Amino acid sequence: MTKFTDLGLSPEILKAVADTGYDTPTAIQEQAIPIALVGLDVLGIAQTGTGKTAAFTLPMIEKLASGRSRARMPRAIVLAPTRELADQVAEAFEKYAKYCKLNWALLIGGVSMSDQVAKLDKGVDVLIATPGRLLDLFERSKVMLNGVQLMVVDEADRMLDMGFIPDIERIFKLTPPSRQTLFFSATMPPEITRLTEQFLKNPVRIEVSRPASTNESITQYVYRVPQKDSKTMAKAKRMALRTLIGQLDITNGIVFCNRKSDVDIVAKSLSVHGFNAAPIHGDLDQSLRMKTLDAFRKGELKLLVASDVAARGLDIPNVGHVFNFDVPIHADDYVHRIGRTGRAGRTGEAYLILSPQDEKNYDKVLKLIKKEPAPLELEVDWTGLEDVRPERPERKGRERSPRGRSRPVKASEGVSMEPVEAAPLPVTDVGATPEVDSIATSEAVATAIPEKKSRRRASVKSVPAESKPAAEPRTKSDKKPEYSNDKDSDGAGFGAHVPAFLLRSAYRN
Repeated sequence: MTKFTDLGLSPEILKAVADTGYDTPTAIQEQAIPIALVGLDVLGIAQTGTGKTAAFTLPMIEKLASGRSRARMPRAIVLAPTRELADQVAEAFEKYAKYCKLNWALLIGGVSMSDQVAKLDKGVDVLIATPGRLLDLFERSKVMLNGVQLMVVDEADRMLDMGFIPDIERIFKLTPPSRQTLFFSATMPPEITRLTEQFLKNPVRIEVSRPASTNESITQYVYRVPQKDSKTMAKAKRMALRTLIGQLDITNGIVFCNRKSDVDIVAKSLSVHGFNAAPIHGDLDQSLRMKTLDAFRKGELKLLVASDVAARGLDIPNVGHVFNFDVPIHADDYVHRIGRTGRAGRTGEAYLILSPQDEKNYDKVLKLIKKEPAPLELEVDWTGLEDVRPERPERKGRERSPRGRSRPVKASEGVSMEPVEAAPLPVTDVGATPEVDSIATSEAVATAIPEKKSRRRASVKSVPAESKPAAEPRTKSDKKPEYSNDKDSDGAGFGAHVPAFLLRSAYRN
C-alpha cells in the first residue's frame, strides 16, 4: 500500500501530514501529487470527500518552498467558488505548511479589504481567493498576476453553476502562459471541457471514480409525505423532519434546502421545538457564517441548516447524518449533499423527505445514482396541519378612509352606490349687484384666477358700489362671458378685490 513517504514530499511536509494523523493517501492524492511535482498540468475528476484539497495543497507547498515572495506579486493562486471553501483551503494550507516559511493570504468578500491589502503589500506566496474579490483587487491595482507560477482551480463545475466561468477565463488570461495549472472538478460538463482545452497544456487526466456516483458507505432512506395539499405541504415536511430527527440518535447533521428563505424557516422551526440548529447561506454576514461553521465543527452546534452554498467542498469531519428537506433541482447536487457524510472511510446516513411535487426531480436523482433509497415509515402527528393558512374574509367592496387609504365596506353599513348630485357652491358676497344671478357669479369667480401663479395675495381695494358698472342679465343662449382680473380703462377688473386664496379655492371646487 502506498504511503505519503512514497510520493516524493519533503520531510517538513511529511511531518505536517503526520501531525494530522494520516499516513495513507487517497486515490486522487496518490495519482495527482507525483504528477504535479514534476510540473505537469493536472485535470482531476473526483467527487467531494476524496481528498482533493491535499492533492493540490501538498505539491504546491513543495514547489514553492524554494523561492521568495514579492510585494503584490503572488507566486501561486487557488480559486474557490465560495467563501467557505476558500477558508477551508486556507486552513489546509496553514496546517500542511506550518514547518515551511511560506506566506499566504485569504481574499474573500464580506471581510475587511484593508487587512487583505496590507498582507499583499508585505508579499505573499499563495493567494487563496474567490474570483470576484481577486478581480476587484486587481482592478484597484492592489495585486499583480504576472508572477503566478502555479494556478489551482477547485470545484470547477460549481464555478460554472454560480456563473464564474467568465471571471475564470479572465484570470487565466491575466496569468503567464508558462504557469502550471491544477484543475479539479467533480463533473465535466461541455463548458468545463472547453475551458480545460483552452487553458491547460496537455494535462494528465486523473479520474478516480465515476462522476456523480454516491459513496457506498452511505445508507440512503426516503420518506414520502402523505399530504397532497400544496398549501400545507411546507408545514407537513417540517413536521416530518422534526419527527425524523427526534427518533434518531444524532451527534451532528446537516439539513439541506433548495431556497435560502426555506433555510431560515426550517432552522427557526427546529429551534422553536427544542433542537440545537442554526442556518447558513449566502445572504448571511460572512463573520456569522464562519462563526456558525466553527461552532458546528467544534460540536457546539448539532444541526446545520444549509443551502447548496455549503454542499460542496466543506471539510466538516464526522458528519453522521444528512437530511434533504427538498429534492435538489440538479441531480448532481444530491450526490454532493450526501457526500458530507461517510467521508474518509466512515459510514453515514442520508434521508430524503419527498413530496408529490418533488417526484420529477426525484426521478432525475434515481436515474443518476442508479439505485433507490430504502423507504422509511414515520408515525407523524399531523395535529394542527389544517391551521396552516386560514381563509381570508370575503371583500364586499372598498371605500376611502379619511387618510386616503381604502378599507373594506361592511354590507350592514348600507352605503348607496348611486351617484349623488353635488350641492350648489355657496358664493360669498363680494359686492356684486342684484342683477347678477348666482350661476353667473359662481362661474365668474371660478374663472377670475390671476394669470400669474403667485402665492402673494391680490391687493384688496374698496370700490364703491355706485361706481361699478351694472351687470347685464344674460340668457341661456348667450355665450359665457370672459372675465379678467386685470385693470381696464374703467378701473379694477372683476374680482380684483377678492383675496387670491379664495379665488383658488373657488376654482378647485
